[in-house]
Amino acid sequence: MNTRRPFARLALLSVLPALISCGQESEEALIERARGIHDRVITLDTHNDINPANFTAERNYTMDLPTQVNLPNMEAGGLDVSWMVVYVGQGELNDTGYAGAYQSAIDKFAAIHRLAEEIAPDRIEIAYTSDDVRRIVASGKKVAMIGIENAYQVGLDLSNIEKFHDLGGRYMSLAHNGHSQFSDSNTGERDGVWLHNGLSDLGRQAVAELNKWGIMIDISHPSKEAIMEMIELSQAPVMASHSSARALNDVSRNLDDEQLMALKENGGVVQTVAFRGYVNSEKHTKNREALRELNGSIAAEMGFELLGRGEVRGLSEATRAVYEERMSELRERAAPRLEAEVYAVAPPVDAADFADHIDYLVDLIGLEHVGISSDFDGGGGVEGWNDASETFNVTLELVRRGYTEDEIGMIWSGNLLRVLDEVQRIAQEIQTAG
Repeated sequence: MNTRRPFARLALLSVLPALISCGQESEEALIERARGIHDRVITLDTHNDINPANFTAERNYTMDLPTQVNLPNMEAGGLDVSWMVVYVGQGELNDTGYAGAYQSAIDKFAAIHRLAEEIAPDRIEIAYTSDDVRRIVASGKKVAMIGIENAYQVGLDLSNIEKFHDLGGRYMSLAHNGHSQFSDSNTGERDGVWLHNGLSDLGRQAVAELNKWGIMIDISHPSKEAIMEMIELSQAPVMASHSSARALNDVSRNLDDEQLMALKENGGVVQTVAFRGYVNSEKHTKNREALRELNGSIAAEMGFELLGRGEVRGLSEATRAVYEERMSELRERAAPRLEAEVYAVAPPVDAADFADHIDYLVDLIGLEHVGISSDFDGGGGVEGWNDASETFNVTLELVRRGYTEDEIGMIWSGNLLRVLDEVQRIAQEIQTAG
């Protein structure tokens, strides 16, 4: 595990005179101190994917669903704010594709509002400003905020940006996996094929509209050329809702140092993402291979054929239920062997690996430009922070590295809320100027 910079450790000691007198803090005292910090700061995760099927009267986030984020998990882990994501995958760039994407987006907006306004208004509320966040947290309720992933759902009608703002959208990315009508995606690095060589003309207009309506521009997922153009064009700070440092893990979804320095100059914030494959892809691959080997041997003993994720989705409901039952039995058999046959030879990507990215980003661009995200229910999570119920472990890791309470509060929420405030202030100026 990396340790923090010497000045941070000195800052920690300066506010803990008791530690100076005894020379050492016990593990129990450190955990207790971390719990106090975790309870006092506002913890905010900027990227949680949702499925509208989990937002009905019969099945919803008040229940202990097998989702990484739900109200029981948020309450157990002390996660105060969940940015629930209105995501639509990239489809064909035509009227039929745009219409379908728009309707999917509206369904997700409606699901989030249904949870907060009809299903559980006594436990969660939608926030539209940083003041809303603080007020709702102080009331004892959890907070829902809304991010928009992939502007594909806007179609060709830029007035939809204002509509999405009115529905609560407070950040938007212009592309996801695949080039949109607005922007190239980072996925163009796979084959060197680009649609716009950055932003399209419509994408440049979208940047202005996002500034006008006070929606943070999310630079996670677009291509480097598009990102640099967005930062140059934007009148307001930008954010990366779920990205880590490319210098530590060279995948196109992470941000390189040039992009990060541009984000710093812009006054923005990067929400470090706890996605195993983006944190340490080599370590994750080795762990998955070891786990696959163990599961394969157990499946052979059971006379059971393992299927890929796509194959499982293609099964009938009844057949899938049988398959999942067999998988549960396989996992039970594997559990006693995991430590010796998987973790000992290929440890999983964990919270310490995740915090290494936070450390790197803090050192490179400054603490005030760094935040936290999980990408839960979209593939995110690391050992130690596999769902919202384990959120405390992130705070604990930061405390171990010498971050102070004020610094942890900035990383968890203060920096992101500062950017939101600035984006909304600039939007008001633009609207006032006509």
